Amino acid sequence: MDPEVQHEPSEITYDESFYPARPRPLKPSVRRAYRTAGDVPRSDAAADNPEYVSWLVQRSMLQDAKLIAEQLSGKGSMWQNPYASPDPRGAVERAPVWFTAYPISLIASPGQSFLATLGDESLWQLFSDIGITAVHTGPVKEAGGLHGWHATPSVDGHFDRVSMQIDPAFGSEEEFRRLCVVASAYEGIVIDDIVPGHTGKGADFRLAEMAYSDYPGIYHMVEIEPQDWHLLPKVGAGRDSVNIDADAEAELARAGYIVGQLQRVIFYEMGVKETNWSATPIIRGVDGVERRWVYLHYFKAGQPSINWLDPSFAGMRLVIGDACHSIADLGAGALRLDANGFLGVERRTEGPGWSEGHPLSEAANHLIASVVRKMGGFTFQELNLTIDDIKAMGGSGADLSYDFINRPAYHHALVMGNTEFLRLTMNLARDHGVDTGSLVHALQNHDEMTFELVHFATLHKEDEFSYGGDVITGGDLGDQIRAELCERLTGRWAPYNRTFTNNGIACTTASVITASLGIRDLDRMDDRDIETVKQAHLLLAMYNALQPGVFALSGWDLCGVLPVPAEEVADLIAEGDTRWINRGAHDLMNYAPEATRSESGIPRGRSLYGSLPEQMADAQSFVRQLSRVLDVRNRYGIATATQLDVPSVSHKGLLVMVHQLANGAISATVLNFTGDEIVATVQSKHLPGGATVIDLFTDHEIGTVDELGSFPMTLAPYQGVPVMLRG
Repeated sequence: MDPEVQHEPSEITYDESFYPARPRPLKPSVRRAYRTAGDVPRSDAAADNPEYVSWLVQRSMLQDAKLIAEQLSGKGSMWQNPYASPDPRGAVERAPVWFTAYPISLIASPGQSFLATLGDESLWQLFSDIGITAVHTGPVKEAGGLHGWHATPSVDGHFDRVSMQIDPAFGSEEEFRRLCVVASAYEGIVIDDIVPGHTGKGADFRLAEMAYSDYPGIYHMVEIEPQDWHLLPKVGAGRDSVNIDADAEAELARAGYIVGQLQRVIFYEMGVKETNWSATPIIRGVDGVERRWVYLHYFKAGQPSINWLDPSFAGMRLVIGDACHSIADLGAGALRLDANGFLGVERRTEGPGWSEGHPLSEAANHLIASVVRKMGGFTFQELNLTIDDIKAMGGSGADLSYDFINRPAYHHALVMGNTEFLRLTMNLARDHGVDTGSLVHALQNHDEMTFELVHFATLHKEDEFSYGGDVITGGDLGDQIRAELCERLTGRWAPYNRTFTNNGIACTTASVITASLGIRDLDRMDDRDIETVKQAHLLLAMYNALQPGVFALSGWDLCGVLPVPAEEVADLIAEGDTRWINRGAHDLMNYAPEATRSESGIPRGRSLYGSLPEQMADAQSFVRQLSRVLDVRNRYGIATATQLDVPSVSHKGLLVMVHQLANGAISATVLNFTGDEIVATVQSKHLPGGATVIDLFTDHEIGTVDELGSFPMTLAPYQGVPVMLRG
C-alpha cells in the first residue's frame, strides 16, 4: 500500500454493514465499590494518621476510577460501537425532546426520593403523551467537600462533585438504575452529568493537599516554596483557602509558579473572587513536610480545576472513570459535559494566559466523548464560548452542543419585538458551519438566562457587523444587546428578576415574558395576563422545537413557574448567586399540594399553569398545546431536518426558518415575536414557485408560493405556524 495514500473512513460503520438488523448492543456492565456512611471514626483527621488517609482513599473518585477501569479493560464489549466521530443526528433521533430536571427543586412524591419520583411510571406515561423522550437528571452524585471526617455542603448546586456515589438526599444507585429501566420501557433514555473541569473539595482534593501519591496531579495546583510564602495572603481562621489578589497573581507568575492572569474571571466579585487562583494554609503532608499550595479554580473556590496534562494523567483517569460509572454501572444513555471548555491553560509571553479555546480542551473532549460513544452513549456540552469554539469542539468531541449562540438572541427578540439580532446569530452560526441539528435548543434550565455573548465580546470584538441600519463592532454590539436586556428585564421594569454577576439575568421563562409584557407586579396578574404569558411561552417553545436539533425544557416551563421572591432565598443569594430566585420548587404531578418547599428546602415557586395532570385535562392548557407542537415535530421529522435559510423578513417582529426534511420536502416555521397582528410576506429563495402552502397544525391550505418565492400570511400576536410546501 502506498504510504502516501491517506485512509478515508468508510461510508458506513462495521455494525451497520455486518449487523443491519442487529438490536442495540448491550452496554458493558461494572459495579463501583459501594460504601455506606457508617460511623465516623474518632481519631485525628491528619496526614500522619493511616486510618484517616485510608478512609480518604476509599472515598476518592480516583480510587473508584481505578476499580472501574479494571473491570472494563480487555473486554470485547468495549469494541462494539463506533466512537471516532460525533454523531449528532443519531443522538437527536435517539432522544429528540428532553426534560431537564433539577434535583433540589423537584417536589417529590411523599416518602419517595427524587430519583424514585422521576421513575414513577405515571409520570413517564404523561411524558410520553406530551412527547418527551429523555430525562436529564441534573447533578445527583455527592458534592461539596470534606472537613476532617465530616462532609460539607455543596457550594454550587451539586456541581462540585466529590464522589461517584449517588447523594442519599436524591435517592440510591438502584433507584437510578430503575429509572433507566422505566425510561427504556417508554422508549426513552436518562441523561446524567459529569464535570470534566473541576471537582469539589472532597477526598481527592484533601489527599492532593497532603501530597499523597499522584493525587496532586489531579489539579492545577502548585507547591509554593517556603521562602516565597510571603507572597501569599493569610488564610482566616476556620477557612481552608483564600483568593489571591491581582498583585499576588502577578508576583507568583513572575516567580515562575503559576500561569497568572487568565482571559477572564468568571463570577468576579471584589473581596471574594478577584482572580482565578486561591492559596491554602500550611498543610502537613503524608511525608511530614509542611506545604502551601496555590490552585486554579475557574469558578468558585470550592471547585478546584482539573489538570488534563499532568504526567500522572490522574485528572483524566478520574473523569473517564466517572463517565464509565454513569454509563456502564448506572445505565445512563448520555452525559452532559459541564464546564468542559476550560480544560487547557497555558502561559503566554504577553497578555493573559490562554484559557479559552485551547487545543487541549478539544483533545480532552474528544477523549471523553469517544469513551462514551465506545460504550454506546452520547454526550452534549454546555460551551458558552465563541461560535468558532463550538464548531471546533463539535468536530471531534461532544455529539451535541447547547445552543448558547441563539439563546440570548431569542429572548432579545421577544423583549424588543424585533428578530434582527436573532436572525444575525442564526445566520452567523450557519456561516461558521455549525449544523442547527447538532444543537440543544432549550427553554429554561437551572442557570440564569445567559447573555455573555462571548462570540462578540472576545474573538470578534473588533469585527464589524451590520445591525440596526448601521455598521457596529462586535464588542459594541454585545454591549448594546446586554444593556437592552438588562434594562427591560430587571430593575424598575421587572423588580422580580435580578442580574447574575456579569453573566446574565436570574429569571424564569415566564418572568422573561412578564417583563416583556410590561407586567411589574406579578401578584396583580389576571387571567388575561396569564393567557398572554402562555401564548408567548408557546411561541418560544415553537422557536426551539420547530427547527432541527434537540428541544429541551424544564419543570419550570411545564408548570409556568415564576421567580421566588428574593427575601425567601436571602441566605442563598447573600454572596451574589442570584440564580436561586429562578430555581423555585415545583410539583409536576401534584404529589404534595400543601408542600411549601422541596425536600432540599427550596421555596415553592408560583405556578401559572398548574400540574401536568391538571393541564392534560384541559385542551387549551400550555402542556396540551405543547404536545400538539411536538406531535407535528415528530410526524414530519423536523428534529432531523436541515436548516436551509433564515431569510430577511417583511416585519421586524417576524422570524422565518426554512428547512428541508429527510424526504426532500420543504417546510418552514413562521413566528410572530410581537403582541401585534402581523400581515406578512414570507419569502425565501428555497420556497418553490407554485407550491401550495399547508398549515401543519390544521392541514388547511393557506396560500400559494408565487414566482418570487413568496406567499402572504397573517399571524395573530405571539402566533407560530409550521407550514409544508407541496406541489
